[in-house]
Amino acid sequence: MQLKVQNLHVSIDKKEIVKDVSLLVRNRQFVGIIGANGCGKSTMLKSIYKCLKPKEGSVFLDDIDLLKTPSKKVSQKMSVVGQFNELNFDLTVFQMVMLGRTPHKKLLESDTKEDIDIVHGAIKQTNLTEYIDRSYLTLSGGEKQRVILARAIAQQPAFLVLDEPTNHLDIRYQLEVLSCVKKLNIGVLAALHDLQMAAEYCDYIYAMKKGKIIAHGQPKELFTEELVAALYDVNCKIYENPITHNLSFVYQI
Repeated sequence: MQLKVQNLHVSIDKKEIVKDVSLLVRNRQFVGIIGANGCGKSTMLKSIYKCLKPKEGSVFLDDIDLLKTPSKKVSQKMSVVGQFNELNFDLTVFQMVMLGRTPHKKLLESDTKEDIDIVHGAIKQTNLTEYIDRSYLTLSGGEKQRVILARAIAQQPAFLVLDEPTNHLDIRYQLEVLSCVKKLNIGVLAALHDLQMAAEYCDYIYAMKKGKIIAHGQPKELFTEELVAALYDVNCKIYENPITHNLSFVYQI
């Protein structure tokens, strides 16, 4: 499915945070949003997945007008993984992932064999089988994030939004989460803070500053030392590995 955002404006307490943003995620593309903290990445994503109401603009997933469609119907097509996933109550890993089936069920409808099979499949995809009966609250941050990803997978989405899902994770869990997402082979829009991860996993990237898109393109075209300096106010040297052709970033303040 294709996500198309046009002329999006989002204000909070009368302050405009997102300013005339337009972007496109083509079918099965992994698209990243980069930019410094406070640039508007998360605010923009929250308006796309209906946590914030934009002041102006349109958001379409194929022919579905996301801003005018009930949240439950949107959740049948699009799932979200955020960066903070704490609970005030406890569930097992299996119960947490089963919540991903909620958009597809009627009120108080019992879990079917199909639901259970889908949940087991999502747990297996995220390498959580040995945690299936564990209390969610006892897990580490990286393990919790994999549970939230499994829940999102159990929704069987055609599109996935990642709102800085690796922001507080160590390198191992960052790789596990993004590798699993990449293998889903669905459309993804992800706000990412690690430029090296963005360069490695994204097919296309939009750069944001002060609520506006200031540049976009494929990673090797987009990333320049000048752009990194403009976004983050740091000096940076960018190198391409001659064997893997991946980009590496070396920073200096």
